[in-house]
Amino acid sequence: MPEDKQVLTRAEVDQQLTWDLTPLARSNADFHQKLTQVQQKVVAFAKKYKQPELSVPELKNALADYNALTEAAETLITYSSLLSSTDFTNAENSQIAYEGSQFYVSMRASLQFFEDALLQLDDSTFQQLVEASPEFTGFLRQLKHYQQIALDPKVEHALALLGPTFSAPENTYEAMQTADLHFDDFLVDGQKYPLSFGLYEDYYAYHEDPAVRRAAFAAFSKELARHQNVTAANYLNEVTTSKQLATLHGFDSVIDYLLYDQEVDREMFNRQIDLIIAKFGPIMQKYLKLLQQERGLSELTFADRLIDLDPEFAPSVSIEESKKYIETALQPLGYEYVNMIMQAYPARWVDFVQNKGKSSGGFCTYAYNAHPYILMSWQNVMADVYTLIHEMGHAGQFMFTAKQHPVLDFEPSTYIVEAPSTFNELLLTDSLVQNATDDRMKRYALTKMLNNTYFHNFITHLLEAAFQREVYQLIDAGQNFDAAKLNEIKTQVFHQFFGDALTLNPGAELTWMRQSHYYMGLYSYTYSASLTVSTQAFLKIKDEGQPAVNRWLRFLGLGASKNPVDSAATLGIDIRTNEPLLNTINYLGEVVDEVIALTAKINQ
Repeated sequence: MPEDKQVLTRAEVDQQLTWDLTPLARSNADFHQKLTQVQQKVVAFAKKYKQPELSVPELKNALADYNALTEAAETLITYSSLLSSTDFTNAENSQIAYEGSQFYVSMRASLQFFEDALLQLDDSTFQQLVEASPEFTGFLRQLKHYQQIALDPKVEHALALLGPTFSAPENTYEAMQTADLHFDDFLVDGQKYPLSFGLYEDYYAYHEDPAVRRAAFAAFSKELARHQNVTAANYLNEVTTSKQLATLHGFDSVIDYLLYDQEVDREMFNRQIDLIIAKFGPIMQKYLKLLQQERGLSELTFADRLIDLDPEFAPSVSIEESKKYIETALQPLGYEYVNMIMQAYPARWVDFVQNKGKSSGGFCTYAYNAHPYILMSWQNVMADVYTLIHEMGHAGQFMFTAKQHPVLDFEPSTYIVEAPSTFNELLLTDSLVQNATDDRMKRYALTKMLNNTYFHNFITHLLEAAFQREVYQLIDAGQNFDAAKLNEIKTQVFHQFFGDALTLNPGAELTWMRQSHYYMGLYSYTYSASLTVSTQAFLKIKDEGQPAVNRWLRFLGLGASKNPVDSAATLGIDIRTNEPLLNTINYLGEVVDEVIALTAKINQ
C-alpha cells in the first residue's frame, strides 16, 4: 500500500471490491418492505400457536413455521448489521442497524412463548416431538440442555425484552473503535504516515522498517490510552451483566455459566489456557529469539512480534493473485468444495476495501437463504490470503450445513466453530510448502503458518482468554476493576507467556482495548480449541488421505446436530482428553525446530 495514501470514505472506494448485499435486500426501501412482511408473520404465528396446549403434530407444524420465520428474520438482521459494519459513521446505516436490532428483540419477545411452551413439555411429550421432528434434533437437544437452567416464563420474556441492554457494551465498544478513535499522522525521518485503526492492525503491525513499525505502535497506543478509562467502565458493565445473569440462572461462577451454552466444562476451558501457556510458551519463545537474531534487532519488542523472519522473501499478493493461492490450497477437499468457495469472487461475497468507519479485522457471516459474506481489508500481503482462506473456511461450513439442516439446526457449538477456518489456513501452508522450490521458500511457508495461523489463534486469542479468566475470577470474587487493573492483568499474562523473549513497549498493556471478543462471552479460547481439532484432522488427512477427507467433509455439515465432543469424535478425535492438544503442541515444536534447522542451512 502506498504510504502517502489517505484512508478513503465509503463513497470513494471501488464498488467492485465491496460486497453485494442485494441478495438480502435490494435497497433500504426493500428492507423496510420485507421487515413489515415478517412483522406481520410474527403476529400471525403468535395468533395461531399461542394456545394453552398444543398436540405433538401441532408442535411439529409450529416448529416448521418457527424455522421459516427465523430464516426470514435473520436475512434482514444480516442486511442491517452488514450495512453498518462497512461505515459506522453513516447515519442512515446506523438507523437501519438500529431498526434491525429492535426488530430482532421485539420478535424474540413476541415468540418467547413458543420456546417456553417447549421447555415446559413433560419428558414423554418432548421425546415424541424429537422423534417426530428429526430435522430439528440439534435445536431440541440444545433447548433440553437449557431447560435445566431455564427461568420462569415471565422472567425469560423480560430478559428477551432486555436484549438491547445486554448488547449495549459491545455496541458501545464498536462505536468507540470505529467512530471515536481519531489517529493523527505520525512522522518518521521527516516523512508523514497516515494512521487508522485498520491501517495499524492490518499494515503497520507487519511493516518491515522497525522505525515505522514502532512509531506506528506508539501513535496507535497514544490514542487508545485516551479512551482507556471509559472503555474499562464499559467492559465492567459487560462482565457485571454476565455475572448477574449467571447468578440468576443458578451458577456460582460466571465462567461456568458462559461455558454451559457451549456444552463444555471448566476443565476443557482451563486445559487450553494452562497447557498452551506452559507447553507452547517455551516453543514460541525459542522462535521469537530466532526472529530477533535473524532480523538483527538489539531487542524484540511487542510491536515487532508479528514481523516476517525473511521480509525480503515475502511476496506482494493482489486480490486477483489470491485466487490461484486459494484454489490450489483447497484442492484436497475436492471439486465440489473448491468450486463452491471460488464463487466468492464473481458473486462479491467479500468486502475487500479499507475505508473510514469500517469495522476492523475480519469476519464471515451467512444469511441462510443467500450466501456467505466476508469482511476484511486487503493490504496486498500474504497475511491477507490467510485471512481470506480462514473466513472461506467458515463460508464452506455454512454452505455445507445449510444443505443438510434447517436454520434452527444450523450453528455448531462455539467450541468447534473455528475448526473449519483454521483448517483452511493449514491447507494454505501445506500448499506453499509443497510448491516450495528451495529451502528459503519452505521456511517462508512454515513461518507463515507460525505467524498467521498459530500466533493468531494459539497466542493472541488464547492470551485474550487467559486475561478473561482473570477478569471473571475478579468478578466472581465480588471485586471490580478499572483501566489500571486491566492493564496490570494484561501485562502479567504477556510476561507469563513470552518470558524474556519479548520486551513490552508502552502500550502493550492496552491490547485488551483492541478486540471485540471480550464482549462475546468466552469466545476467544475457542480459537485454540478449534485449531487443536483442525490440526489433528489435518494431520490425519496427511497420514490417511481420502478417508480422512471424507470424515472432514461430513464434519463440515454437522451443524448443531451433535455436541462438540461427539462432533470431534466423528473425526476420530477425543477432546475430553489432553492428547489432541499435546499432540498439536508437539507438532508445533517440530515445526519450530525445522525452521531453525532450515535457517542454519540457509545461512551456511
